[in-house]
Amino acid sequence: MRWWAVAGLAAWSAAAPAAHGQQPAPRIGYVYPAGGRAGSTFRAVVGGQRLQDVGDVYVSCPGVTATVIEHTRPLTPKEFTLLRDKLKELQDKKAAATQQSGPGRPRNATRPAWTDDDEKTLAEIKKKLANPPNRQANPAIAETVTIEVTVARDAELGEADLRLRTPAGLTNPLVFCVGRLPEFSEEEVPDKGGPVGGKAAEFPRPQRKPAVDPVTEITLPAVVNGQIMPGDVDRFRFQARKGEGLVVAVAARELIPYLADAVPGWFQAVLTLYDAQGRELAYDDDYRFDPDPALFYRVPRDGEYRIEIRDAIYRGREDFVYRITVGRLPFVTSVFPLGGQAGAETVVEVKGWNLPSARLTQNAADVEAGITQLSAYKGSTFTNRVPFALETLPESVEKEPNNEPDRAQSVTPPTIVNGRSDRPGDWDVFGFEGRAGQKVVAEVYARRLGSPMDSVLKLTDADGRQLAINDDHEDKGAGLITHHADSWLQAKLPADGTYHVYVGDTQEKGGPEYAYRLRIGPPRPDFELRVVPSSINVRRGGSATLTVYALRKDGFNGEISVALKDAPPGFRLAGGRVPAGQDQAKLTLTVPPASLDEPVSLGLEGRATIEEQAVVRPAVPAEDMMQAFAYRHLVPAKQLLVAVSGRRMPRNGVR
Repeated sequence: MRWWAVAGLAAWSAAAPAAHGQQPAPRIGYVYPAGGRAGSTFRAVVGGQRLQDVGDVYVSCPGVTATVIEHTRPLTPKEFTLLRDKLKELQDKKAAATQQSGPGRPRNATRPAWTDDDEKTLAEIKKKLANPPNRQANPAIAETVTIEVTVARDAELGEADLRLRTPAGLTNPLVFCVGRLPEFSEEEVPDKGGPVGGKAAEFPRPQRKPAVDPVTEITLPAVVNGQIMPGDVDRFRFQARKGEGLVVAVAARELIPYLADAVPGWFQAVLTLYDAQGRELAYDDDYRFDPDPALFYRVPRDGEYRIEIRDAIYRGREDFVYRITVGRLPFVTSVFPLGGQAGAETVVEVKGWNLPSARLTQNAADVEAGITQLSAYKGSTFTNRVPFALETLPESVEKEPNNEPDRAQSVTPPTIVNGRSDRPGDWDVFGFEGRAGQKVVAEVYARRLGSPMDSVLKLTDADGRQLAINDDHEDKGAGLITHHADSWLQAKLPADGTYHVYVGDTQEKGGPEYAYRLRIGPPRPDFELRVVPSSINVRRGGSATLTVYALRKDGFNGEISVALKDAPPGFRLAGGRVPAGQDQAKLTLTVPPASLDEPVSLGLEGRATIEEQAVVRPAVPAEDMMQAFAYRHLVPAKQLLVAVSGRRMPRNGVR
């Protein structure tokens, strides 16, 4: 026992300096509504913990500003009892003050004075008692902050990060969306996108819902905001016209990717479409491998229709937040090819609903290699964004028939082949010439680019002997993917001769949307970096600890140096090195000795020498999020923000 006590004291002593003077960071778990319309002003509620004295709201999207209205938290049992007693005392005083003269009351009796301050105090106590102690409440989202959000008419459309700032520092970021469509909520009229500064649309905090949920009337097109509480079913009614291609797409897991204390680790939304008579017309509980459902329906006749949303097993909580986009809206279901060459134009075949064209040209003249986003406009509305890969290698397109080794499509590595698993059970075979001792890598990009394909790869020699095979290969850089279905293999060729790479779908599925990009060639050692957390809080003149994760590729095992990029004066980074063979390192960020009024956005980059060439890669800010009590994911954020405040603290770095 003495040994354990000494060991525990030593561990506490080692950790204590780094934590000296640091308060637990505030955190937020949801924002409702999780977005708004350009040109509108409205109120939103942010749920979290340690949000006392919250002062500022930061949204990474230019054109979006917000101010804090109020902060509330559940009462403790003791506070509740004291307030209830005070309420009784004030109510008795008010009753006595308003009591009229009567039998038994002396004419000259003095009534207690009831003042405006008493009335104000009574109202405040009633308001506080409306938020009683709740033993079932989740402490992580028990506190709420009401904010008023103003979205400029020319605000950048899409997703942004929203954070709050308290005296203890910045919170983690949450997704906040900006769009052009009218916005509705469960109990609200649509936001008409009126003049900024007009009457704010109120989004009340969730309350216990009636046994039968009301149906909210909406007009299309629209975005519907809501929260699912335990056992809840939300219903929305609208008019649609014959022949319209109706698109109903949910954003739920997209808003809050992972819930640490829920299984499967996110709000699993279920979406159903009904006609006016209550007949089910369409149903979806996910869109391919994406947990957020999407429905597509050709309207057979003019009339009234209704959509319903709920959790798959009727769970619910304040952080089960959703946004439903509904209407005759453009939606891309597949593209081909899934990528093209950086610095060039690529003609892309596009399939989906209500699209402006079956083809579009992706101009990558000024875009570097990597994964970008592709979308198209129809009038003032843009489609959903789909990932699109850009590469520097030569590109080609798969040609059928190539299902057997004797019909293998000949390729010359290094190359990228854009192909499809055209039909269920389809195999595509590619042949190339190799030399003894040569290392070859084959890699599929499909699931990471939005394709439903669950690939499998295998490499054989000319006689059909299998040299390597792979089904799933984890890519820690794909923070929102939980099933790493893309394949990667590496092999050393035993002799000169012809070799074959086979590509198929593990589940033997196929179709036009089952597209892939296949890379064949020598290893290309490389790396990516993720830096955690994306919100850093530190006392002026003090230090904070960051974790940098190295995502190594194709066998790269060398040292990576990490440094600040274009940082303001006074910011320094120590220990900026990920050692050879290691996947992560702790770094120390030291900040200026003066407090800063606003958070600072920092950039980090990593450098390494690979095959005698200097390689520089950005360090992407991310949040280390837990899914379903166990699994951890690095979810990218828009910015790495540092808040510097408070009195100066001793510098305690990490060696």
